[in-house]
Amino acid sequence: MGATVLLVEDDATLAAAVRYNLEREGYACLLAPDGARALELARRERPALILLDLMLPGIDGLEVCRRIRAESTVPIIMLTARVEETDRVVGLEVGADDYVTKPFSMRELLARVRAALRRARMRPDDEDDTRPITFGRLRLDPARRELTRDGQPIPLKPKEYDLLWFFVRHPGRVFTREHLLEQVWGYDFPGGSRTVDVHVRWLRGKIEDDPANPRFLRTSRGAGYRFELGGHLTAPAELDEP
Repeated sequence: MGATVLLVEDDATLAAAVRYNLEREGYACLLAPDGARALELARRERPALILLDLMLPGIDGLEVCRRIRAESTVPIIMLTARVEETDRVVGLEVGADDYVTKPFSMRELLARVRAALRRARMRPDDEDDTRPITFGRLRLDPARRELTRDGQPIPLKPKEYDLLWFFVRHPGRVFTREHLLEQVWGYDFPGGSRTVDVHVRWLRGKIEDDPANPRFLRTSRGAGYRFELGGHLTAPAELDEP
């Protein structure tokens, strides 16, 4: 068997279908029908990835995600029937790496699983260079997956770290949202550019003294984003996007 996936889903029919397809792809699959069981299995079995339904009996998916993220960086993909953007953003804010809206195709779900696992494998031990990078008062340490300002830790969600690490390793280059999705998230999908914008906004709130006039994480009009390690301010006219 390949990597172990924890599937947290109270719909028995859907759970059986997802489990069948995961196992056919070579993954081992653990099942949890509710939030309490999900937390128990996550802590005991330490799966490589968690597929987490948002609407669960007892402890809901958001709270499960929040508790797991406080203890682990395991990739979490939320499964949700809610289509409102605010629900998706809340899921990302509590630490989910991705979300899939029901009804979904098994092909799409498996692609997301593969991408999330691939990104997890590319964390510090597999990076070509694990030396800390300093910019302004900030220091990014890939060996610890830690960002500090004047020596004080700044908490980052897993995907915030991945995005920041990608930017600082490619200073001065402009990346489209689609390219960032492919390189950081590992795939592209409809509406994904909004995910990039949300994470950029969160990062600016943590690394910039003035997020509305960013020094490091800059917007290139009509093109995408770029990172300036030197932190040189450019023309305010460039700040026409989030």
